[in-house]
Amino acid sequence: MSKKKLKIARRRSKIHGNGVFATAPIRKGEHIVEYLGQFLTHAEADEKYKEGTDSGHTFLFTLNEHWIVNANVRGNVARWINTGCEPNAEAFIHSEDKKKPDPKKDRVLIEAKRSIKPGEEIIYDYGFNFDVKYTPKLLRTWACKCGSPKCTGTMLKGKKVKEVMKAHPNWQKGK
Repeated sequence: MSKKKLKIARRRSKIHGNGVFATAPIRKGEHIVEYLGQFLTHAEADEKYKEGTDSGHTFLFTLNEHWIVNANVRGNVARWINTGCEPNAEAFIHSEDKKKPDPKKDRVLIEAKRSIKPGEEIIYDYGFNFDVKYTPKLLRTWACKCGSPKCTGTMLKGKKVKEVMKAHPNWQKGK
């Protein structure tokens, strides 16, 4: 990646705390920013962040089956990008060498899914999927606050989410 000036900045967000906003037009498909931080093994991340799925907040990004990117240490502005149900950006895992893969050389890149105007908040869908029992409380802990008419109400994704929502239609109300 070239060392060109980023077209984004951290600001207060209506979605949640801090957010990342375009400071110049961003074209569809354009690289926005790389998600940076300390590399941890999954076991190291589990040990260091024992609260795991109980907090509803994380700066950990699963890179691959070997590594997690911990933006709490040496992270950059990308850690402030919020989630939403109508994202204008997408996170990709980029591998440099397909013939001789090295998991520690993989990178998380955030790219524009569509054109983004200056002042618009950058949003991608976190799409969390945890290896724990899903409950209404867990869905509420990981609540999505994007405000979109299409909002699912949770950052969690997958079949387990749909099962909890079907079994507990009032899950958002704490019932």
